Amino acid sequence: MKKALFLAGLLIACSCEERNPSHRFSSVEIKTVFEDTVSIRALEVMPGVVAFAGSRGVFGNVETGTDRVRVSRQQYQDRNPEFRAVGHTNTDFFMLSAGDPALLYKTGDRGQMELVYTESGPGVFYDSMAFWNDTNGIVVGDAMDGCLGILLTRDGGNSWKKLPCEALPVALEGEGAFAASDTNVALSGNKCWIGTTAGRIYYSPDLGNSWEVFQTPIINSLQTQGIYSLDFYDEKLGFAIGGDYTEPESNRANKALSRDGGRQWELAGDGADPGYKSCVQFIPGSGGMDLAAVGFTGLAYSADQGSSWVKFSEESFYSIRFINDSVAYASGKGRIAKLTFR
Repeated sequence: MKKALFLAGLLIACSCEERNPSHRFSSVEIKTVFEDTVSIRALEVMPGVVAFAGSRGVFGNVETGTDRVRVSRQQYQDRNPEFRAVGHTNTDFFMLSAGDPALLYKTGDRGQMELVYTESGPGVFYDSMAFWNDTNGIVVGDAMDGCLGILLTRDGGNSWKKLPCEALPVALEGEGAFAASDTNVALSGNKCWIGTTAGRIYYSPDLGNSWEVFQTPIINSLQTQGIYSLDFYDEKLGFAIGGDYTEPESNRANKALSRDGGRQWELAGDGADPGYKSCVQFIPGSGGMDLAAVGFTGLAYSADQGSSWVKFSEESFYSIRFINDSVAYASGKGRIAKLTFR
């Protein structure tokens, strides 16, 4: 009988843990590893390093084992590009500038960055990029000529083609994406989700070949409002965050959760902090329970899929990426920091 009760207790404990495998962190330790007079909004986790790119043409990487930083600068003609997006394949690193002209670089064969795509004209503004795999990648930009600006590569980033508006949903007037943290595009499997300034989700199930669009309840009536960031834990569970950076304390209709692959969204923690954030990420190994969100308003943590949050730090960041289930790197104005969650 005692043995049976003991085994039953184990089963109950395991069942609870499976239902709620949250790390239940209580604090975070923040260590600055790089400082400079640049703004860094784009981070990319690669084998052994976290790569970054930012303003004034600055790019580089942080070795995750030693926190050693390597920094370079990319010039285009007589200017230093403003980089807002980065990505990678197994063989190459990519970085993309915001504004006109759009400049997309990849690692070259001779140790220098190679310009593989450029575009110029009224309204050109690209915001983010990501790769499904070593062959297929996507770049997302603001609407031009009635549709979002979307580039696809099918050859590992050596060449990029812009989707015609006939292949995309019609954009709303002024619709675009925020180049705030390189996280308004999320990928899982062959699927893709894009969050826009109009609080909408553009969804593709097939590497960007076909598209649908869904509305979320995220606030979006002003140009400064909308979805700033989204992340998917798997092909079903997603979270979107944003709000209005001009009213950063406002916490109404700025956080939403999807459990069906992005088709339907429900507000999460509505009317409770945090307010505006520029980046949200699911924390690995948490079963989709744990989230971290950063902005110039500080760092917030949730252990229950965004229903409630704890403010872990007042320190300002624009973007965050996890390298494992307790360590992340975050970037912001003038620095990159290593964050250890405990």
